[in-house]
Amino acid sequence: MPNFSTFAKQLGLSFINPDLLVEALTHRSYLNEHREYAWNHNERLEFLGDAVLELATTDFLFKKFPAKPEGELTSYRAALVNTVSLAERAQALGVNDFLLLSKGESRDKGRARDVILADALEAIIGAVYLDQGFDTAEIFIAKNLYGKIDEVIAKRSYQDAKSRFQEIAQEKRGITPSYETLSEEGPDHAKLFTVGVFIGREKIALGEGQSKQEAEQSAAEAGLAALQWS
Repeated sequence: MPNFSTFAKQLGLSFINPDLLVEALTHRSYLNEHREYAWNHNERLEFLGDAVLELATTDFLFKKFPAKPEGELTSYRAALVNTVSLAERAQALGVNDFLLLSKGESRDKGRARDVILADALEAIIGAVYLDQGFDTAEIFIAKNLYGKIDEVIAKRSYQDAKSRFQEIAQEKRGITPSYETLSEEGPDHAKLFTVGVFIGREKIALGEGQSKQEAEQSAAEAGLAALQWS
């Protein structure tokens, strides 16, 4: 079992009820394999933490950008608290080393692990809120996420990948990119789409997803990386 008190210190936190941190780091799959443990998995804390995170970041952005319209503030918030952003921060904080996962889940990589890490970070926020209130939770959020906003704006990562790719392609090539579905695999309830993004007749990159829209976003992200436009 990991040393959770050490991890709390690593996070700069001191829990009145340390069991809340254990719960925040417990994935449902772990308890399915270890039914001898009586504590809860982290989904309720993740639900709570998500709401605390949304309120805190909304308040921060509202005050930081008094002249920005609602649409831009919404995009900024989404970029700060999306799965990739939260997973990156969770990884940097060492959350991965203290997660309680089943043997199967512990082998997951990529998007599946990002979701687990992002959910765990939200659960930690929920645990801090329950343990010490909103102000302490907001201090933790500020310390770990607010500093990213300048990078978000500079890199325009508040735009989705397709929007960024189209804007830069028009600026650099004078052409609007197009997307073509190259393959569909699997049964109807578990389709996997492969989409190519093209500039003119040039195929720039491929993307996969469980919907055409997801595959197009994936292809745009791959295109930005391939052309070093990100």
